[in-house]
Amino acid sequence: MIGASFSALDRQDDVFAADKVWTPGGEDAATQIPESQRRWGVPRFDLLQVHNLVDWRRHLGALLRIKAAGAIRYVGVTAYAGLRHEEVGRITMTEPIDFIQLTYNIVDRDAETRLLPMAQERGVAVIANRPFREGVLFAGLAVRPLPDLAASIGAASWAEFMLNFAISHPSIACAIPATRRVDHMTENMRALIGPQPY
Repeated sequence: MIGASFSALDRQDDVFAADKVWTPGGEDAATQIPESQRRWGVPRFDLLQVHNLVDWRRHLGALLRIKAAGAIRYVGVTAYAGLRHEEVGRITMTEPIDFIQLTYNIVDRDAETRLLPMAQERGVAVIANRPFREGVLFAGLAVRPLPDLAASIGAASWAEFMLNFAISHPSIACAIPATRRVDHMTENMRALIGPQPY
């Protein structure tokens, strides 16, 4: 799907291509990466991450070797749903990684205490996943009016407001809300415009 979209748009060369490696023990990232690259149709990946820390020592070692050979630009690790922050912190402190991905949103803010400052201090970029808690946050907010701050930052919806909040933290490089709908994608993109609340 991604590869077909890039091909149709003729955009293979000017995207930031990021993917994950998460084969459990016995399978080699060296076979998964070329297959993913072929499917995407990109000349190389900009970022490859060890997904949910699955077999991270072996995979991170492989990714660092691939990076050293010039075949990828950045490497990182991901964690999901606020889990394993201690381990992500240890990896951030001890391994030469470029990115971490973790859950960060208007409610799940534990990362602000230690991980986000640590990443900023070490020059590690952060990708915020689950900025809407997979849509769960909308249920509680749908009946509430937007706060006054929303108008001052140009946010016309809760989605824009929550995404704007997530990306406004100085440690956050981007947020990945995930969607299957074009109208939601358009709404999400509007969060990139205007001032930020942080």
